[in-house]
Amino acid sequence: MATTEQDPTLREMAAMEIESCQKSQEDALNELVNGLLRSNTPAEITPKGLILELKAGVGGSESGLFVQDMLKMYKAYSETRGWKSEVIATIMANESSGGAGAVKEALVEIKGPNVWSTLKYEKGVHRVQRVPLTETQGRVHTSTIGILVMPLAENNQRKVYDEKDVRVEVMRARGAGGQHVNKTESAVRLTHIPTGIQVSMQDTRSQQQNRTKAYEVLASRLLERQIREEVEERKTSRKSQIGNMDRSDKIRTYNFPQDRITDHRVGVGLNDIQSFFENGEGLDWIIDSLKEREKELLLDGLLQDA
Repeated sequence: MATTEQDPTLREMAAMEIESCQKSQEDALNELVNGLLRSNTPAEITPKGLILELKAGVGGSESGLFVQDMLKMYKAYSETRGWKSEVIATIMANESSGGAGAVKEALVEIKGPNVWSTLKYEKGVHRVQRVPLTETQGRVHTSTIGILVMPLAENNQRKVYDEKDVRVEVMRARGAGGQHVNKTESAVRLTHIPTGIQVSMQDTRSQQQNRTKAYEVLASRLLERQIREEVEERKTSRKSQIGNMDRSDKIRTYNFPQDRITDHRVGVGLNDIQSFFENGEGLDWIIDSLKEREKELLLDGLLQDA
């Protein structure tokens, strides 16, 4: 009787069987890890999109200009993905301090398939190193901005606040220098009393539109807070290391003199900054690297629990 070593047909069949078993094991492992990844967002929350909140940090007017650059990039990137984006609020920097055209704070709403699972990794501090247009000696300046990612809640999802806990104030809209820009009380400020979270909206002349947008942003901020608290509780219970992915310190550096973008969470970088800011080219590759790293950390956590 021929042995496996002697019969080529048997060797081929054995090799195919081994390959099939290995693939089954890989598929089962991937399904387990993907299930854990999905658990990082509570089952009853399936965001239809998100709100990106961009805030200028250190660096003065250069930081505000970087907010504007990132805002344009996210809108262009959303267009390439077939998502819908809308800037729902902006606060311009004070022009008297040399910040003409700089954005102090901006909110952009993005809707579409897989928006949340893709852009949730953008949360954190982004650092830019470049020579400002106003720099006469060619020195490189370092500036930062902060980005918060908040999920958009569907109307039929959990109730994230009770209206009796929200204080509503109306006032006249103000310009960058503090002066009133219209004569009607169209600006709206909401305060969620239990948490102290405040939302101000004055981008339209309609008080009702400002009120609607303010409530939407408030719900997103509260929902993000709830998700974060629940995820942290789950991480603690299974002793996962995935918390390293959520740190709020510097996550990415954009170095213009070196034409290089580096994501410090995974140590990956890419070149061609111009293309990145034109349409987000290369962002998919960075996010894919972050997802793979997240899987590795989850597996490490499982092995530690074993």
